[in-house]
Amino acid sequence: HTVGPMIETGIPTKEQEEELAQCYRSCLDIAEENGLESIAFCCISTGVFHFPNRRAAEIAIETVRAYPRKSVKTVLFNVFLDKDYDIYKELL
Repeated sequence: HTVGPMIETGIPTKEQEEELAQCYRSCLDIAEENGLESIAFCCISTGVFHFPNRRAAEIAIETVRAYPRKSVKTVLFNVFLDKDYDIYKELL
């Protein structure tokens, strides 16, 4: 579990974007340290934390793709909303 940044203005700063990316890296670090082969992520910081859904998805995908995975073979992006499904489907 991880908690991402809350975006009060609805427009994330570069620092908040980096904080969100670090959430993904931290989880991947823990998964790798424990030899896990798969990990699932929800849409971190969207919803009540107000991170824009599309930008959050872009950061999630960019971060996971750039991460030097060894044991983690499968990354699942778990979405609740149809709009998030559509965003991830387009970006992936």
